[in-house]
Amino acid sequence: MKIGSKDFRVPHHKKIHLKQLPTVVKPYCESKEEYQELLKKHIEELSSLQQLHYASHRYALLLIFQGIDSAGKDGAIRHVMSGVNPEGCAVFSFKQPSAEELEHDFLWRTTCRLPERGRIGIFNRSYYEEVLVVRVHPKILGAQGLPKELLGEKTLWEDRYRSIVDLERHLYRNGTRIIKFFLHLSKSRTKKTFSRTN
Repeated sequence: MKIGSKDFRVPHHKKIHLKQLPTVVKPYCESKEEYQELLKKHIEELSSLQQLHYASHRYALLLIFQGIDSAGKDGAIRHVMSGVNPEGCAVFSFKQPSAEELEHDFLWRTTCRLPERGRIGIFNRSYYEEVLVVRVHPKILGAQGLPKELLGEKTLWEDRYRSIVDLERHLYRNGTRIIKFFLHLSKSRTKKTFSRTN
């Protein structure tokens, strides 16, 4: 059975509305046994591909997982990467910036964690936090110690979006392939998840 990803991809330069995208996936298997068999097959294939990736030593692979709290980023990373050899892979979670990270530009902390050629890097959150969380919590922006004239700049956020796009283009030109996953839950599903944990 081949699982199609077309329904879950966002084409380049296309605007989307999350409410119109699927948040629940219908089961691909009719039983747990069938699921376990399919999972085993996919894990073996992923393991084989990782060995080729490591041996070729030409490209780096960066997987970025974004989503609100309780969207399932940790579980998705654990589940999807279960067939990967940990020696060829590194996972980094980006929470609130540390004092050291605040002393550098906003891309510095993630750039330091980029995967080497032949390896897989996984970001649990990323530089996208800068244009999501920091934009909503101006105290974090204030703690970055930027010159006052930059803080007052009307194009601050637009410039940061541009910096992210430029970084990703630079990485691509130098052999890093990036796959981004945005885990979206509807408001009602998020509410149910939070009510179960409280």
